[in-house]
Amino acid sequence: MSMRKKRSSESHASTGVAGLDHVLIGGFPRDHLYLVEGDPGTGKTTMALQFLLEGRERGESGLYVTLSESKNELVQIAASHGWNLDGVAIFEMTPTEAELSPEAQYTVFHPSDVELSDTTNSILKQVDEASPSRVVFDSLSELRLLARDALRYRRQILALKRYFSGRKCTVLMLDDRTSEAHDLQVQSIAHGVIVMERLDREFGVNRRRLEVRKLRGARYSEGFHDFTIDTGGIVLHPRLIAAEHTGSGRREPVPSGLQELDDLLGGGIDTGTSTLLIGPAGAGKSTVALQYAITAANRGQTAMVLSFDETLATVLGRATSFGMPLQKHLDSGTMLVQQVDPAELSPGAFVTLIRDAVENRSVRLLIIDSLNGLLNAMPGERYFTLQLHELLSYLSQLGVATLMTVAQQGVMGVAMNSPVDITYIADTVILFRYFEAGGAIRHAISVQKKRSGMHECSIRELTFRSGKLQIGPALSEFEGVLTGLPTFVGGRKDLA
Repeated sequence: MSMRKKRSSESHASTGVAGLDHVLIGGFPRDHLYLVEGDPGTGKTTMALQFLLEGRERGESGLYVTLSESKNELVQIAASHGWNLDGVAIFEMTPTEAELSPEAQYTVFHPSDVELSDTTNSILKQVDEASPSRVVFDSLSELRLLARDALRYRRQILALKRYFSGRKCTVLMLDDRTSEAHDLQVQSIAHGVIVMERLDREFGVNRRRLEVRKLRGARYSEGFHDFTIDTGGIVLHPRLIAAEHTGSGRREPVPSGLQELDDLLGGGIDTGTSTLLIGPAGAGKSTVALQYAITAANRGQTAMVLSFDETLATVLGRATSFGMPLQKHLDSGTMLVQQVDPAELSPGAFVTLIRDAVENRSVRLLIIDSLNGLLNAMPGERYFTLQLHELLSYLSQLGVATLMTVAQQGVMGVAMNSPVDITYIADTVILFRYFEAGGAIRHAISVQKKRSGMHECSIRELTFRSGKLQIGPALSEFEGVLTGLPTFVGGRKDLA
């Protein structure tokens, strides 16, 4: 349950952007002027339209003053999201075809031959006539060009701020940052500043993020928050803050359905803990994780598998080969399997996906298969462990058992490399290895650590026979199993 307290809707204007009210802790404080800044294509116009349409839904009048785009262009943008702009006043200052004729050149709105005062007077006249509760200026670049110098530009923005201060009107000013020398004039004047960015990626969709850089006299969620632009508008994914969420803190055992595996783990893993399954590709990590999910679903709890590396058909095929009733649980809703494309995912969208599953669909066991795929979705490994630590803390506080797989490079031997070392973050680490014995490649499983209690230090054989997952006794007659080339030191008898 979130610890964040909502502000009164009477004192704050809802933004209409999913997630942004959460970041602003209620929305924009009313009757102030705000700056929304970002390069072309970051979504400023879409946000502004959502802001005005939200006001319309709440019975508040709105005015869109456009200095760069025509009314038809705004209508087309709205239509692409399935919106209509009925009830929203649009005042365009762009030149019409008639104004471009030689006879009317003196009336054309152009920075070189129209005075700034004439432009602002026309705008304020429209505001006086419409008496709106919400106003959008798009964009400040035109006013900056008209002002010619920084001093005049600053004075004009201050004059607009004073004009709106007594009119009970919430104002958004959009700035596309197309001026040669970007300054902080408006940022210093505005009551609040939102900066929107687009980060180019070499492959896959571009990542968009937003930062509330300033909000006078009010608390807000700091840092960058990812957002996406889909049909229907902007969806913001607030940065996860684990401290805002609390649960019962009660720990309960999470059985695997295999007594030998539970014995190896000293009774099994617990709710609210994270378990890392690490080893080379094909060693059995995903199968063991799926065993936990099926067992949880058999108990009536909801389990979720986020698959980065395999399709749903592959997961279903594996479950069928081991006699796991995955399809039955998918149909009943106690199992959720979602294939995730790392090229189409942002870190914020991934966290929102998990939060929705935990808070709205009562998921109690989560499997991330694998962290290799998740790492590819992150903009850089530098912040991967910080984001993962925050996510695991959130899941722990809500009592969710989390299993994560990591594929190491290599097949045999101790010196295997991982794409990222997160063994210190996980509460439990289960190690998988191949080893050679009797002219065959075999599988070994052991527990490297468990924070929530004791565990066996033995190395056991992991077998996949007759459509069953089995764990044998300790490999006490072998030494050097983890090297991949063990030495037989016992009597003459076969492995399990």
